[in-house]
Order: sequence, then structure tokens, then C-alpha cells
Amino acid sequence: MLRAELDAIDIKILRELQADGRMTNVELADRVGISAPPCLRRVRKLEETGVIEGYHAMLNSPKLGFDLVAFCMVGLKHQSEANLKAFAAATGQWPLVRQAWMVSGDSDFLLHCVAENLTRFQDFVIEVLTANEHVDTVRTMLTIRQVKRAGLVEV
Repeated sequence: MLRAELDAIDIKILRELQADGRMTNVELADRVGISAPPCLRRVRKLEETGVIEGYHAMLNSPKLGFDLVAFCMVGLKHQSEANLKAFAAATGQWPLVRQAWMVSGDSDFLLHCVAENLTRFQDFVIEVLTANEHVDTVRTMLTIRQVKRAGLVEV
């Protein structure tokens, strides 16, 4: 489904669900100004076409004992397709890495990491990340405080 195929009601549905994915279909329908049955059909179509990929709970990391958030900019020794794919696959095996992007510029990958504390993060960087056979450089950035938390897409 292309953006052009989304009408104003679909956009409202996406905005509301991105803000609160737990609301009932009846509440969602009321918020977007349509009745419940067509609202449910629209949501199902958005799910079936992959516009809505899923639903999840946003967890409070510090309350779960994960007090450190950091970003790692990783440069590989060689940027061959095989090395890029191998490193990308490796990120899937590292629980501290919560999100990973292949990027352009000075680095090849940007990793969003969450750890219990600085020691755990340092151990990961030294023993796992820099030890990876494909890694040439790692630059880390420790966060101070999150100042904005919004849905992943502005609709």
C-alpha cells in the first residue's frame, strides 16, 4: 500500500494506533470518526499490506535495571557485500544491540545499545564488538538523557 493509497481516515488510524496501540476498536473508531466495523476492516487492511507491522509495549528501561543507552558507530575493515551481510547478521546475536542500521558516511553501521550499566557496555564493546573479525573502528556515544520519544514515523 503506497502513501497515495492512504486516505485521511487511514492516516488518522495510524496516528491513533501509534500513540496508543492498546485501545479497543470501538474507541479507535470513535476517535477517527467512523463506525467500528469499517474501522476494523481498515486496520486489518493496514496490517495485511504491511503498513502496520505489529504491536508492542514500550518498556521503561531504567525500571527494568537497564540504565545505560549508547550508540556505537562501527566501521568495517572492508565493505564487501559479504562482510556487510555478515556483520549485519552478527548484530542479531547481540542482546545489547536493540536496533542497528547500515549507514553511509564515516561509519558503516550505527548501533543503538542498551545495557545494565557502564561495565556491561564496556565489556560488550571490548570483548564482542571490537573482537568481531570485520570491525575496524568503533566510536561510542553515551547518552545523557532522552529528550524526545515519539513514534517511528510522522503520519
